Amino acid sequence: MTIPLFTIFTPTYNRAHTLPRVYASIAAQDFRDFEWVIVDDGSTDGTADLVQSWVAEAPFPIRYYHQPNGHKKTAFNRGVREARTELFLCWDSDDTAPPHALRTFRDRWLEIPETERNLYVGVTGLCIDEDGKIVGDRYPTSPYDSDTLSSTLGDGIGGEKWGFQRTEVLREFPFPEFVQGLVGEGLVWNAIARKYRTRYVNDVVRIYHVETDSIIHSQKTVGKMRALAEGQCFAAADFLDKDAPRWVFRAPIVVAKIGATHTRFALHLWRSGRTVRHPPKTVVGWLIKIGAWPVGFAAFLYDELLSPAH
Repeated sequence: MTIPLFTIFTPTYNRAHTLPRVYASIAAQDFRDFEWVIVDDGSTDGTADLVQSWVAEAPFPIRYYHQPNGHKKTAFNRGVREARTELFLCWDSDDTAPPHALRTFRDRWLEIPETERNLYVGVTGLCIDEDGKIVGDRYPTSPYDSDTLSSTLGDGIGGEKWGFQRTEVLREFPFPEFVQGLVGEGLVWNAIARKYRTRYVNDVVRIYHVETDSIIHSQKTVGKMRALAEGQCFAAADFLDKDAPRWVFRAPIVVAKIGATHTRFALHLWRSGRTVRHPPKTVVGWLIKIGAWPVGFAAFLYDELLSPAH
């Protein structure tokens, strides 16, 4: 059996109402050298039957795995383990892409000299919303070779972006499954940025759909904030220990915000009766956290006093 170039990976949880849109968009891709791996994180809405109907008809391989609910971090790690390909594209359960997206990714990857590709994790491009408007900033040049930390903190480039990574690099930097609850993807992207570069391009490769039931866009209640708390503390401490010394003078406001984030979510852990397991481990990390403590405390009070209770 010929191994394709891409694994398209979709983690999903009770998204049977949006997955048909994803399937139609994947089926419309004009570059066909891919497999589709779906990791169902404990859905109870008929997702399994829906996917099985596609397995029987799709002109590309689909592999479906069901697991107990463990949040996106465990589903992502499972998808990386199951991938049989060189390149890995996480395609969320509520988004679509132009028909040329995979072909664009392939072409831009091959533009990197073969002898240099081991220095890169992958290629990332731009997103548009449902009205066709670019979401976020364009890159100053195309191609623009950088990394997550340098592009955001150093050059101030923000907004939604989308890209693929080399599978072997993702296996080198898995999500920490020992952290309870949701773990933000930035933790992994920052770790990768310390070792590998990314090729950024001003090609539109994703259509971003806003879903009211997504974690990011749902109402931030105290309960939801506490569900995020341990992952936020872990990611903030990781940044304060490993990246803050490099960026504290170049991006002081962002570094201070991350210090405040640690205090904010550590207080949520404490308020919910849980242990704060992930404090900073370095002197620099602690100094930033202490300096930003009033802001973090104020953010915690805001959550407690003004956010809905449920």
